[in-house]
Amino acid sequence: MAQLPNEYLEQMNALLKEEYPAFLATYEEPPSKGLRVNTLKIGVEEFLQRVPFRLEPIPWCGEGFYFEPEEDRPGKHVYHAAGLYYIQEPSAMAPVVALDPRPGERVLDLCAAPGGKTTQIAARMRGQGLLVANEIDPRRVKVLVENLDRLGVSHAVVLTESPRRLSRRFVGFFDRILVDAPCSGEGMFRKDPDVCGRWSPRATRRCADVQLEIMEAAAAMLRPGGRLTYSTCTFNPVENEEVILRFLEQHPEFELKPVPQAEHYREGRPDWVDGPSQLARSARLWPHHLRGEGHFVAVMEKTGGPEGTAPRPGAFPPVSADAKNKLKQFARETLAEGPPDGPFTLYGDHLYLLPGPLPTLKGLKVERPGCYLGQVKKGRFVPSHSWSMTLTPDRVKRAVSFAEDSPELHRYLRGETLPHSGEKGWVLVTVDRFPLGWGKISGGMLKNHFPKWLRWD
Repeated sequence: MAQLPNEYLEQMNALLKEEYPAFLATYEEPPSKGLRVNTLKIGVEEFLQRVPFRLEPIPWCGEGFYFEPEEDRPGKHVYHAAGLYYIQEPSAMAPVVALDPRPGERVLDLCAAPGGKTTQIAARMRGQGLLVANEIDPRRVKVLVENLDRLGVSHAVVLTESPRRLSRRFVGFFDRILVDAPCSGEGMFRKDPDVCGRWSPRATRRCADVQLEIMEAAAAMLRPGGRLTYSTCTFNPVENEEVILRFLEQHPEFELKPVPQAEHYREGRPDWVDGPSQLARSARLWPHHLRGEGHFVAVMEKTGGPEGTAPRPGAFPPVSADAKNKLKQFARETLAEGPPDGPFTLYGDHLYLLPGPLPTLKGLKVERPGCYLGQVKKGRFVPSHSWSMTLTPDRVKRAVSFAEDSPELHRYLRGETLPHSGEKGWVLVTVDRFPLGWGKISGGMLKNHFPKWLRWD
């Protein structure tokens, strides 16, 4: 068992009363492990037929499954490198189910790293619409981008900004916003015992104040009729029901709604904060009531407020005719279809495909303004690994497909050059029909362009 703080144990005993022994007993059990099928790349039924893992459905997420870490190691399988699934704690899948993002909408994930919920949103959007993923910590944003790339997300803008600054740029802009707020992490004590050492009652109060500030910014960015989902991975009501109560008192234009899939969870507890009965519409996931760690989820609808910001087309760094011509030449030589239609933008020599109209990003910290296509170099265009992960063999002129257990595939993942006869040029390397990255055929060899930082040992 993790070395749990005495004050935490006293808090949970006071809250749970007769349920406390059952709750405490969960710390003697190993945490549940889950994965979520990436439906941007593969359907659930096909996935279940392909993988060798023993999986059990997660009740509140149709594309989520439990796995047994003693039997299976999905993080080491090549299908993980191909982005067919994301290893995710089962309870952490609940907030995006509650958010219910739809194709074609404008969706904001305000606290996005490491990307589990962001990639879940992207799959539910079917790659259609605008997804803005924001992570204020520049160290964590790198992991977010890597996960978006691996899972083939092509319609995301990645920012590294404070919620307050974003709220001045995106007034009433989004259809749905997820605030998976930074918290004291009580629900993760079993999964990550190191979190225990950072916990204190004072820390929960500090977290609550930060959470409310983030919610204030989110409120300004949601359009009338839009949905705001708030979640934490903590149990205490200070960061949960009390934050929602304070928020609703300050924002009468928001109404608390029942949480979808609530039959699998436990109701919020208005009695813990002397709040109105409507707080019971929120939900808490308890490890002694389900197979998962601790989470809290609340869903709110905005019933009034200002309309959205009108997108300003053309407010991005322009793309030269030379860059467009190099992209067209690459497309003629490599793609079975024409080049992307745009709109494009160029940051230095890096070319991006913008995911539709959006307000100018000038003055904001932009990690990625859209789908990263590649570098425009002197005399040529070099495609990005990010772009390769969004493609399929039928969309390119040349593809090399390896079976998931072939030695050549593992040599490719280690970064080795392979013998290969074929037409000269860029080639999409796949496992079965699922992309892994680029190679380039020249002189009877397949030169390896799998990124160095992703290569297997």
